[in-house]
Amino acid sequence: MPDLSGKVIIVTGGNSGLGYESVKAFAEKGAEVILASRSLEKGQAAKAEIGNTKGKIVVMPLDLMDFASIKDFAEQFKQNYSRLDVLLNNAGIMTTPYFLTKDGLEAQNGTNHFGHFALTGQLIGLIKSTPNSRVVNVSSNAHKSGKMDFDNLLFENGKDYTPMRSYGRSKLANLLFTYELQRRFQANHINSIAVAAHPGVSQTNLAKYLEGKFWFKMLRPLFVLLTQSAAQGALPQIRAAVDPNVKGGEYYGPHKGMTGFPVIVPSNAASHNVEDAQRLWEVSEQLTGAKFNL
Repeated sequence: MPDLSGKVIIVTGGNSGLGYESVKAFAEKGAEVILASRSLEKGQAAKAEIGNTKGKIVVMPLDLMDFASIKDFAEQFKQNYSRLDVLLNNAGIMTTPYFLTKDGLEAQNGTNHFGHFALTGQLIGLIKSTPNSRVVNVSSNAHKSGKMDFDNLLFENGKDYTPMRSYGRSKLANLLFTYELQRRFQANHINSIAVAAHPGVSQTNLAKYLEGKFWFKMLRPLFVLLTQSAAQGALPQIRAAVDPNVKGGEYYGPHKGMTGFPVIVPSNAASHNVEDAQRLWEVSEQLTGAKFNL
């Protein structure tokens, strides 16, 4: 990792798991890191646990299930900072029961994609004006099971909803958004890049909705053997965020697929569907009210 002194980095969901490890790594290399957390208390506890670093950690509240909270966060950030080198859209929820965000969107897609789309749109002015800035979206191997259905994108009233179907769609949306944002950066000659990453299978609290299930309890010993630590799982997104050799539109993941060290990995054909990406962008602007002035 290069020295990050003078860099300003936002990490959503920075209080635990992959986000926590990313905050720690960036701060140890000298960056000023905004640890964005839905719970201010948990964010402060995470900062205290990390302790003193070469850089600085600033905790700010952010609820990606609430567009008003996203707007408040962005406005407060813009009042305090004149640059944004990296926006690491890390936060996420996985395989939850069906429920809605504060704005009435199905929660997994509402949090994992639409919340981050809205946040990126609110901060795009600063991203554009910061040379060599990056937007990093965290996807998943689960994107391969995702299918876009624009007739029922948000599983209205729970129609056709399954926890994994929704999660897969949200992770596919992360990639469609990344690649479309990169195309728009390039088309408008903006000195910023959009990159994606996935952690393989890592030991974080994302699986908490599975833990009560009988099969998960049975397979837990195997799960621990076949997975990697959160610190290892965070390496692809850390590399995507700060490696000087990263190029826009790349996707980083563990070299063994589920575990290993961060390398460029392929994503499926559906994630490169330009028509779906443009349609998702239009729907996202309509639902979030975010306008990307590129």
